[in-house]
Amino acid sequence: MKRRFLTPFVAAVAALGLALTGCSQEASKDDGSGGGDKGDIKLGYVTGWTDGQSISLLLEDQLGKMGYNVETETFNDAAVLYAGVANGDIDMYPSSWPEVTHKQYIDEYGDDLEDLGAYYDNAVLTIAVPKYMKDINSIEDLKGKGKDFGGEIIGIEPGAGLTKATKEMLPEYGLDGEYELVTSSTAAMLTELGNATEAEKDIVVTLWRPFWANNEYPVKDLKDPKGAMGDPEKLHFTATKGFGEEFSDAADYIGNIKLDDKQYGDLEDLVVNEYKDDGKKAIAEWLKANPDAYEGELPDEK
Repeated sequence: MKRRFLTPFVAAVAALGLALTGCSQEASKDDGSGGGDKGDIKLGYVTGWTDGQSISLLLEDQLGKMGYNVETETFNDAAVLYAGVANGDIDMYPSSWPEVTHKQYIDEYGDDLEDLGAYYDNAVLTIAVPKYMKDINSIEDLKGKGKDFGGEIIGIEPGAGLTKATKEMLPEYGLDGEYELVTSSTAAMLTELGNATEAEKDIVVTLWRPFWANNEYPVKDLKDPKGAMGDPEKLHFTATKGFGEEFSDAADYIGNIKLDDKQYGDLEDLVVNEYKDDGKKAIAEWLKANPDAYEGELPDEK
C-alpha cells in the first residue's frame, strides 16, 4: 500500500504501541495453493480480542490461497491499531467495531479508512455477573451492592471502546460513586473471572458478544434498560484507504463474508479452545465443516 505519514504525536504513540506489540502470527506463505505472487497484506488486531484473532486466521488462509502473502500483527491498544491502519502501516483491521464501540477512532481517522463490509451483525457490549448470583439480573440491581464486589467492576484495556462505554454507563445508573472500573487487559479480566467463578465468589465484569468466554464461564448478561452500553452493532472489515483499488479481488471476496451466530461461534471455539496452538488446523477444520459458510468464492474455485 502507499504509505502516508503520521503526525509526530501519533507517530510517537504508534511507536510505543509497536514496542508493546505481542508476537505476530506466522505469515501465510506459498504452501502450494497459490500464495505469494500478488503482494503483501498486513492484518492487525488487539491482543486478547479473539474475534480479531479468529477472522485474521480465516483471512490468512483464504487470501493466502488467492495468492497473497498475509501476516498479522497484534497490538495492545485499539487507538494505536486504528492509527496504523489510517497511516497504511497496517492494511486492515478485520474485525472492527466502527458503528458504536470504536466510533471515536472512525471520527478521528475516517478520512484515511475504507469500509470493506461487515461479516457479523449482532455484536453487543455487556456487563456480566456469574449465574449463581440470582438476585443480580440488571445493571440497576448493582446499586447499593458495591460492597459485595469490593466496589470494583473488572474491565479490560484502558483504550477499549468497552471501557469508554462502561465509564459513561456508571453515572447513568448512579454507580459512579460506588464502583471503580478497574482496567488492565482482557487476559487479566478473564483470570479474575475464572478465579471468582471457580470459588463461587461475587464479581462483575465487562464483556461483549460474540466472545467465547460467554460459553466458557458461568456468566449472564445484565439487562440494560437505559441502553447505556449502546445498541447492537456490526463487525466490519476496516482497511486503509485505497485497499479496494489495489487489492480489488481480495476486497470483493472479503465483502462477501457473512457469518451467523453458529458459524462464528464454531470458528472462535476452534481457534481459541479446540486448537489454540494451531490456528491453521483450526481454520482447516472449520472450513471442512462449513464449506458453504459464506458467499465468497476463491478465484481458482470459480
